Amino acid sequence: MKAKADTPFVPLNIAVLTVSDTRTFDNDTSGQLFVDRLTSAGHRLAERVLLKDDLYRIRAQVAHWIAEEVVQVVLVTGGTGFTGRDSTPEAVACLLDKRIDGFGELFRQISVADIGTSTVQSRALAGLANGTLVCCLPGSTNACRTAWDGILAEQLDARFRPCNFVPHLKQAAPCESRG
Repeated sequence: MKAKADTPFVPLNIAVLTVSDTRTFDNDTSGQLFVDRLTSAGHRLAERVLLKDDLYRIRAQVAHWIAEEVVQVVLVTGGTGFTGRDSTPEAVACLLDKRIDGFGELFRQISVADIGTSTVQSRALAGLANGTLVCCLPGSTNACRTAWDGILAEQLDARFRPCNFVPHLKQAAPCESRG
């Protein structure tokens, strides 16, 4: 598919949440990849937060961003595996007004080339809540790269056709980065 030439680029306000019991901002390569990719694409970082894998803290942070007028997209990395502490899908799913089932399906499909059948263990998911796109992805930097390059770069670009997520997002004024 192509970008439509007469449609202007629309910079979005994107928040990034890293869920990890071991990472810090100094070694959070997954969250940093999202920050680098979104700013390089012309979007704005609304806020960047790092939280321990705690279902209620994750839910509270994502709910806060969904309620904020300025945040249009939330990218969550980490906490989507099968260990006892992995709780991102459970924290987020109940906040979504509409699930985007094709997101997780497509993420797993394009991940096969890199990780083979291990892709079945991905609990990546996405959905819309209050005009905010929320995407939950594995914590590996490679998974975040796969998601951005294979799905998000186009779907967060108003010029991409035949369709993209931008018209479904709430209108927001430019934000000042708080990350």
